[in-house]
Amino acid sequence: MAKSTGDERKLFSHIRPKSAIAEAFRTLRTNISFSSPDGLNRTMLITSPLPEDGKSTVTVNLGTVIAQAGSRVLLVDCDLRKPVVHKYFGLDNRQGLTNLLVQDIALENVVCATEVEGLYAISSGPIPPNPSELLGSAKMAGLLVRMAEVYDVVLLDTPPVIAVTDAALLAPLVDSVLLVLKSGSSRIDIARAAKEQLEKANAKSIGVVLNQAGERGDGYYSRYYRYYGDREPSSGKKEVFST
Repeated sequence: MAKSTGDERKLFSHIRPKSAIAEAFRTLRTNISFSSPDGLNRTMLITSPLPEDGKSTVTVNLGTVIAQAGSRVLLVDCDLRKPVVHKYFGLDNRQGLTNLLVQDIALENVVCATEVEGLYAISSGPIPPNPSELLGSAKMAGLLVRMAEVYDVVLLDTPPVIAVTDAALLAPLVDSVLLVLKSGSSRIDIARAAKEQLEKANAKSIGVVLNQAGERGDGYYSRYYRYYGDREPSSGKKEVFST
């Protein structure tokens, strides 16, 4: 059982399965499945233009609802600069993806089960001095192939695409990319630049997730909480997608 952490509260799809936010993630899961009826979305990269757009929360909650639908899902923390996936599940981050990339370690030795049935995670491991080189290596490409053989769906949480090159290096190796934008915060020119950078990297398919879209308008948000039978937090603040 994972330890209780601040980030664990953001596992809305697991902790508050009847909430409006959990339902939004289930809708996202459905839209993704419809976008590729032949099952080609086996590997997916999630990124954002800039930090604090909510990419990691989108990654873990999307992974949760996919696992809840019966798939074996692997979350991989590819943010080797500012990793957070391990915090959502209270996992030990002393061994993870960087160990796979620099040492002769079997994949199964760094995969951790989470409290969500069918959902597994690989934390980042120790922060390396050369994250871009590791993520762009032939060994990383081979690991992705191996992961897709073992799991039904592989989700990569990567650094913001504008900030560093890591996401662009991984984009051509996966089936699709989700670009997370923060409602009321992400500038159109920055979002467009992020999309263009992914396209230049030969990303096969790019979808967009608008994060925190339900934060404004208390009536709208509260109605959804009542409709799905869940309560708002006792603090009175609205729970929203965010990293």
